[in-house]
Amino acid sequence: MSNPVLVCALRRINAFKVLTDALKRLPQCREKPSESDSLLQTVMALTPEVTFRQAILFFTETDLVTGKTYFYSFSNGCPRTCVPLKSVCFSYLVGASQRCHAESLFTYLQTGAQILCTVLLIKPGAWSRSLARILRKLDLEKFRVVGMKHVNLEPDIALGLLSSEVKQDPAVLEAHCTYLTSGTALVLCLQRPNAVKKLVDLLGPEDPKLAQALDPFLWRAQYGISTVQNGFYGSKSYQRAVRDMKLFFPEGLCCTECQTLEEEEV
Repeated sequence: MSNPVLVCALRRINAFKVLTDALKRLPQCREKPSESDSLLQTVMALTPEVTFRQAILFFTETDLVTGKTYFYSFSNGCPRTCVPLKSVCFSYLVGASQRCHAESLFTYLQTGAQILCTVLLIKPGAWSRSLARILRKLDLEKFRVVGMKHVNLEPDIALGLLSSEVKQDPAVLEAHCTYLTSGTALVLCLQRPNAVKKLVDLLGPEDPKLAQALDPFLWRAQYGISTVQNGFYGSKSYQRAVRDMKLFFPEGLCCTECQTLEEEEV
C-alpha cells in the first residue's frame, strides 16, 4: 500500500501467450532493483474470465471507450515515441460505405466472456471406439452440443482442414487426405464461453507423442496414435470456426440465437 502500481488493459491477438512470453524475456528487470530498492514485480490475468472481472474493478466507462488510442514505446522506463492506432470497434453498419459503430469497450468487458461456437471433428475410427467417453469429457468441460452429423469427407474438404505445414510435404499430405477420406467422421458443433480456445487447449499438439509428453490427459495424447491418426480436428481460431460451421452445418444449429452467430450469419 506504500507505493503506487501501474495497471494496464492490453488488447491484441493471442494476448495471454504473447504477454506471458514477453514477461519471461525480462529477467534482467526482475533482478535489477529499482530506485525504491524493490524488485520489479508483475501480475497478469491468466484467463479471459479473470481479465473481464479485473478490468471492471480498475477502469471506469471514461477509461475504456472507443476512439483515438496511442501506443507508447518505452526506453529506460520513460515514454519515447507515441504512435496512433486505429480505433477499437466491435461491429459495423453496412450502407453505402462501411463506417465504425462506436461501442463502449467498458460495456463490452462488463458482459463477460462471450458464448461462442467451435467445431470438433472426430476422425474415422476414433469416434466409433470412444464416443461415449468423448461426450462425457465434453459435458464435464461445460460444452453444449448444438450440432452433430456423420460425414464422409471429400478430398477437397479434407484438404481444407489441413495446416500449411502438412501441405508442404506431398507424402505427408497424401497420408492425411487418405486417412481422412477412409471412413466416416463425426462432426460436432460445440458451444460454451471461449469455446475455440478451450477446445484447442484440451486437444493439445497435433503429435500425440508431444501431447503425451506435455500432459497425458490431453485428448490427442489419450486417443491419438500418430500425427496422421491423431483423433481430432478442431477449429484453431474464431474465423476458422465460423468457416467450419458454415461448411458442415449450412442448415443451422440447434441452439438459441446469440449475437455472435447473428453477426456471422450462421
